[in-house]
Amino acid sequence: MEHSSSSSVSSLSLKLKPPPSLMTSNLNANSYWRKRKKGRNCLLQASAISYQKFIHFALNETKRHSLLLPSPLQERYGSMIALDGKTRLEMLSFEAPRIRLLRSISIEGEAMQVLDFAAFPKPEFDLPIFCGNFFTAANTNIVVLDLNPLHDVSSRRGYKERYYDSLMPLGLKYTELLPWGGKLTSESIKFFSPIVIWTKFSSSKSKHEVLYSAFMEYYKTWMELTEQAVEDTDPSQIRCNREAQHRYLTWRAEKDPGHGVLKRLIGEKLAKDLLRNFLFSGIDELGSKTFLDYFPEYRSEDGAINERRSIIGKSFETRPWDAKGEFVGNDLRK
Repeated sequence: MEHSSSSSVSSLSLKLKPPPSLMTSNLNANSYWRKRKKGRNCLLQASAISYQKFIHFALNETKRHSLLLPSPLQERYGSMIALDGKTRLEMLSFEAPRIRLLRSISIEGEAMQVLDFAAFPKPEFDLPIFCGNFFTAANTNIVVLDLNPLHDVSSRRGYKERYYDSLMPLGLKYTELLPWGGKLTSESIKFFSPIVIWTKFSSSKSKHEVLYSAFMEYYKTWMELTEQAVEDTDPSQIRCNREAQHRYLTWRAEKDPGHGVLKRLIGEKLAKDLLRNFLFSGIDELGSKTFLDYFPEYRSEDGAINERRSIIGKSFETRPWDAKGEFVGNDLRK
């Protein structure tokens, strides 16, 4: 990966798609996260699928409700071209009074289109985590869209009632249009809510319109919850929220299925850096526990982390919640 001068970075910014009004193009001159020089052909071929409008909508919707400012992460993580010299990765990161981190990574290439968009609340709020992961390659689409629960919705009934009971009609509307996508491990299911959209489908204009509609409605709902949320003042509850988010980040940074894609695009070293320090930033700030502290069942005989996605070996082939959002998966595991 090449370094480029400040002038070439500035000239390259003219070749990018029109950005959201809050987008910054700050790229650290000492960082690997930058674009190649202007002379290289780094523009994408025309693609039928683009997730840029998802990002634009979310940023504009956030600005309607809150003051959105660039995150310090934007100084280090901007845009870059993958090792193939063609695929472009673009990172955006922001913060707001109630949002610790709002960030996205979009990957655009001839072979794939990817969006990973997330918004993490500050520890003073027990809000769910907004999660939108979309992967398109050839004619295949893999989608996860959810308001990931910060706390367990089965054991903490009050949390489920506060954040999910009223959202079940919304969830049922879209899970009917975007059916369950097949096997999902028992370990992963713990991080999803009763309204999660986990689906796979062949590319079509109508399906992508439904997906965009779902994204808009889910994000509008999350912003309304954020706006209405009551700030916790009890130090013990704030600590509980912080640890719950740290546990989530630790799991995702270690077991996120996007790791393999990033590794192929930019190499193992940069992929790990991007996962830990950008996509799931907060691991070093919110807590000190390790992955094996939270998930000791993944400890191998030599003390290392078992690389398997699932230790329990159980998965859910059908949706493990009923229409009321009650977990019925104990009878569905395969």
